[in-house]
Amino acid sequence: MKVHHLNCGTMHLRGGPRLVCHVLLLETDTQGLVLVDSGFGLMDIAAPGRRLGPVRHYIRPAFDPEETAARQVERLGFQRADVRHIVLTHVDSDHIGGLADFPHATVHITAAEALGAIHAPSWRERLRFRPAQWAHGPSIVEHAPDGEAWRGFAAAKELDSIAPGIVLVSLPGHTRGHACVAVDTGTRWILHAGDAFYHPGTLDGRTPVPAALRGMETAVAYDLKQVRANHARLAELHRRAEPDLAIVCAHDPGLYEKMRAG
Repeated sequence: MKVHHLNCGTMHLRGGPRLVCHVLLLETDTQGLVLVDSGFGLMDIAAPGRRLGPVRHYIRPAFDPEETAARQVERLGFQRADVRHIVLTHVDSDHIGGLADFPHATVHITAAEALGAIHAPSWRERLRFRPAQWAHGPSIVEHAPDGEAWRGFAAAKELDSIAPGIVLVSLPGHTRGHACVAVDTGTRWILHAGDAFYHPGTLDGRTPVPAALRGMETAVAYDLKQVRANHARLAELHRRAEPDLAIVCAHDPGLYEKMRAG
């Protein structure tokens, strides 16, 4: 698969660093285009209060329509209808805001994430998630990664209904049903870890992680103990330095630029 790396939402975290919304656009042989996450969308820019809520004052998105996945897909010469599937790491607004720009795409999430966001949210989840983001009524497919192993992660599921080489890896903690998405490019795997970590210093143990990022990660964690366990698992995978694997997260601009540069 050919992979395009898109920044679908620059953010200027209050008291912290500049962040991106790192989205993958996959060109598949049989299923058209596939997005991994969608960043902010055009409707977020039009109605930020309803779509994002008070958190927008803390993360301070740029709200640039040219950064939306919709506009970037079109600049690459495609039509929005060419996006047939969107695979989500989780359903925080900065990851799903673009869904409504692709109303005919099938949306893929873990069953645990659907339970916590849509079907039976706790009071904290009701405060966190924004139903306006899926009010357009997308077709949602729920997956239960529960058997296949992938690089030491016990709960994974290949999404072969979309295309070979797209694997949904369960990694709850940041949210109830957070997942990573692994993509086989033919020469290496890219593990899009979503918000399982925010900064490369979490993996290498050397680079200082900004205090604002540490604080935000702690404040929004659904299960902080699990978040820290995930850090340890990802750091161990990073230490292996496997030549056919690149690990990225959703918001670090350095990792995003490195992947864009190839």
